[in-house]
Amino acid sequence: MGDAIGQMLASAVGIAISPLPLIAVILMLATPKGRGNGIAFTAGWVISLAALVTVIVLVGSGGDASGGDNGPAAWTLWLKLGLGVLFLLMGIKQWRGRPGEGHDTESPGWMKAIDSFTPAKAAGLAAALAVANPKNLVLAVGGAVSIASSTASGGGRTVAAVLMVLIASLCTLLPLGVYLLGGRKSAKVLGEWKAWMAAHNAAIMTTVLIVLGAKYIGDAISGLAG
Repeated sequence: MGDAIGQMLASAVGIAISPLPLIAVILMLATPKGRGNGIAFTAGWVISLAALVTVIVLVGSGGDASGGDNGPAAWTLWLKLGLGVLFLLMGIKQWRGRPGEGHDTESPGWMKAIDSFTPAKAAGLAAALAVANPKNLVLAVGGAVSIASSTASGGGRTVAAVLMVLIASLCTLLPLGVYLLGGRKSAKVLGEWKAWMAAHNAAIMTTVLIVLGAKYIGDAISGLAG
């Protein structure tokens, strides 16, 4: 189980510090329908991510609950190699596309329409950001493949998958928790989080993608050469 958790941890943290879902849920919580939309958004995120991770872990494990005594399947190693290269390319693109000094990144159109969102739209947006956003999708697939290709037992892989979803969902669970439990101070705290994540988005995601790319390529080469 420790192997599976260790393999997926970097990907889960990479999703958790993704600024878009955190900014989206904070903006929703600031609207008149904040409580309902915030809960719907968080639920949509967790359920969508859980479904994606579950499917990939089951497919990648090939129904084997014995713990992978024969080692990971070759195709999972080749997939990790491809994902590693993709992470590196995404990291380079993220850094090169960062806004110039004194310029802010233009907000997506859906951010301007958040005031009119219903809980259903909030949940739908969460699902799109969780499994349709390229960065989060690649991170989620990479983490789930790492769990599937680990030497953990079936139970260990299940625990690792649950932990991955929970860790990757901190970007929505934490703001919602602060909103529900923080009282009057919650607006100030969430506003500071939003401003910091927006300002450092490029540096954060570039670092995460480059580190993950190097790790995945190293793991894949090691497994294929073994």
